[in-house]
This record gives sequence, structure tokens and C-alpha cells, in this order.
Amino acid sequence: MIDIPHYINGARTLGETDRWGEIYNPALGTVVARVPMASRTDVERAVEAARSAFGTWSQTPLPARTRLLFRFREMLDQRRHELATIVTREHGKVLADAGGSIQRGLENVEYACGLGELLKGDYSAQIGQGIDSFSMRQPLGVCAGITPFNFPVMVPLWMFPLAIACGNTFVLKPSEKAPSAALFLAELLTAAGAPPGVLNVIHGDKIAVDSLLVDPRVSALSFVGSTPVAEYVYQTGSRHSKRVQALGGAKNHLVVLPDADLEQAADALVSAAYGSAGERCMAISVGVVVGDIADELVHRLREKISALTVGDGTADGTEMGPLISREHQKKVLGYVEQGLREGAHLVSDGRIASIAGDNNGFFVGPCLFDHAAPEMRIYREEIFGPVLILIRVASFAEAVTLVNGHEFGNGCALFTRDGDAAREFVRRVEVGMVGINVPLPVPMAFHSFGGWKRSLFGDTAMYGPEGVHFYTRLKTVTARWPTGIRAGVDLQFPTMK
Repeated sequence: MIDIPHYINGARTLGETDRWGEIYNPALGTVVARVPMASRTDVERAVEAARSAFGTWSQTPLPARTRLLFRFREMLDQRRHELATIVTREHGKVLADAGGSIQRGLENVEYACGLGELLKGDYSAQIGQGIDSFSMRQPLGVCAGITPFNFPVMVPLWMFPLAIACGNTFVLKPSEKAPSAALFLAELLTAAGAPPGVLNVIHGDKIAVDSLLVDPRVSALSFVGSTPVAEYVYQTGSRHSKRVQALGGAKNHLVVLPDADLEQAADALVSAAYGSAGERCMAISVGVVVGDIADELVHRLREKISALTVGDGTADGTEMGPLISREHQKKVLGYVEQGLREGAHLVSDGRIASIAGDNNGFFVGPCLFDHAAPEMRIYREEIFGPVLILIRVASFAEAVTLVNGHEFGNGCALFTRDGDAAREFVRRVEVGMVGINVPLPVPMAFHSFGGWKRSLFGDTAMYGPEGVHFYTRLKTVTARWPTGIRAGVDLQFPTMK
């Protein structure tokens, strides 16, 4: 049995807790490691290590901070296959998918390497007689990140490289279901030259989360997970005077217009619905089919789904792996049963899908429901599994109304050849990230990631330009140097003359 320790102040530690969590290989259904569940004292030690390191790190010249990240980026790139193997072992997604998520994380490190351009302030000369004004962005202090099981590399890399480049120190609490990648990243950053305490990793559950939320030494907290927890994190952290960005759940729609390339649309729906077994906050879980093309689209989808290979993510040729846990497998299967009870037509039944190799893992094959309706639970709620539902509508306007009526507003897509329809869709849809003939509109690192409505709690999106603003605060200076000008006492409100 392998123990996955915390990483505090540059060293591994198991902490003082007697509570442990089990880590599974979901493709085999077996326990492969265990992880300590941090006590409040363990969390306080990590926060104190970060607080102690902040004074020196925040005063480290910006070029030195970014050179550290350049080294980290190169070392991470060289070991990406090793890291992808860790992700696949603990999450289950296929190696190619794990590698792709690491690449997207690397792009965020690269963005942080260019922070010298992004932290430049503004300067206005002679705004008054002998007076200049300028602004700067300065770090906040200790920042924290709480990250999900489905992207144990990419999502942490959305957070700590940018926070650290800005001069902050960081405490990362990864999912206790897939914790090894976070330890790997922290030790790699230390090997690249990061001083002890700049990045700390603690494992745990609600005790660890609550400890971070109430600790007055933590200035800002980033979260990615389900909507109920995101709302709790946002409300609790805000009550304790923290800056919080909390990304929640999703029910992403892909609208197919009658003029769309149906083969392209079918490929996009299958790829975006069943990649990573649907365990993506940007997965397409609803296909909205406009007009009389639905039967033909369903035929194409059924053929493509039947050709998918489901099995161990480390095996050659596997296209879709297992779900993260036995509990989540049961939850997803429960939604399939619910859809049948609600009257949706199950076109492809993943409950009886053929699984390559060992069938003791947490597998659910790709499921496709047709003739779903907005009042059904399988439409209203986030399933977070390989379940795609289709809703048939009569018009473009009805499709937009359907998308806008959902409580989530994370991502959506439109497939069409009509530029006017695409432009109107972009303008009218109430969703944070939109794709036009692109099924997964995940922004590049030099933009920002964030949904609308109950998919994001907080005022800023994650990473990119908004990430720089989140991890810094603005200071504006108005300065005059003694030059012999003496205005005397003046009790009026100051104006520049």
C-alpha cells in the first residue's frame, strides 16, 4: 500500500491525522494507495508555511519568478508521459486524454511565464502642477486552490503558476480521489528552484476545505467542482473576507441547425459527450436538434457510439475509460433508470456495453437518450457521466430559449453553415463560453475560463487576464516632489489645476 503524503514547507509529511482515504484504480476497481485526511492543524501548518514564505517571495524580482516558471515548464514537459500515467491510474481517463489535459495546463504555465508584460502599470505625467499619477498591481498574500478529481493536473495549473508568478504563495488542496499529481507538481516546482513554502499541498475532505475558508491568513481562494459546493465555498469564503472564484456545474448544449454538416456534428457530439467518460465540466450533455434532421442525426450517432471501445485507459485502442468511483457509477446508472421512467427513448444502452478486458472496474458505457424533454431530471441536473440526451425543437428561437432557460450557463456550441445565425447565437445566448462549429469551447490560456449563472460564483473568470486581476490588487499613487511650490493650507476638496 502506497501512502500519498502532504507537501508542506518543501517536505513530505503524513501530518497528525488518524483518518485515511482510499485511492482506487477505477479501471480495476481495486485500492492502489491511501491518503491522509488533513486535520485543521495540518492545514494551519501549510498556511503558516505559505505566509512565512510570502515576505521573501513577494519581494523576489519578477524576472526571477518567471525564470523559475520557465524551468518548471521545461521539466514538466519532459515528464508529461509519467504524469499522464499517474492521472490515468487514479482517474481512469485514457492516456491520450490525460496527455491532452496536461498540454492545456502547460499553456497556462507558459502564459504565467510572460507575466512581465501583464503586470505593467499605467503612468500619467503632470496631472496637476508638478504632480504625476501611476498604478501598480501587487500580490495578495497566501492564496489557496481546491481542485476536482477529473483534471488533477490541468486545473491546478490554471491556478498556482499564475498566483505564484504574481508574487503570492499557495496552498493546494486537490481531490482526495486523485491526489498524486498534485504532489508530483509541487515536488517538480521545488526541483525547479521554488523556495520552501511557496507551494504547499494538503489532502483532505470538508475539514480541510473549511479550515482554508475560515483562516484569516488566506487572502484568496479558487475552486472548481459541483454547484452546491461552489456556492458554499463562495458564500463561506466571502463571509470571511476572502476573494473567491468558484466554478460550479454545467449542462452544456450543442445546437444543430438543419444546414449543419451532420457528419461533423455527429462526430462533435460523440467526442464531446463521451470523452473522459463525460466527466468534464465542458462535456456536451445535451444535443438540441432543430427541424427535421433529428432521425438522420440519431442514426449517425448510434453507429459512431457502437464503434467506441471502452476499457482500461492504459490499453492500446481504448477510447473511453471508467468513472471515478463505484458510488459515481451507481449515481450515473440511476440517472439512466430515471430517464427511462420519465419516458425518454434510450437509443444506446451503456448499461450493457461491452467492456474490453477486466470488467470489475467502474464502467458505464456510452448512453444516448432521444426524445428527452426540459422537465425531465436527466435534462435539468448535471449527470457528469457518459449520458447524452437529445431534445428536438422546431426553430432556432426555440433552441436559444431552451439554452437560456437552464440554470447553468457554462458552455455551449452551435453547428451551422449560416454566419448570420452564428452571429445572432453568440449575441443572444446567456452562456459564458460559446463554440461555433467547435464542441468544446475551452479558452486558450491568454483568454479566461468562466461560465455564467450558477456555473460561476464570483466576479472573475479563471486564468488569463482575469486571473492576473484575481491574484493581484491595484494600487494607485499620486506623487509630487518638493520643488519650492507652496500652496498653503486649503480645506477644499482637492482638484488638479
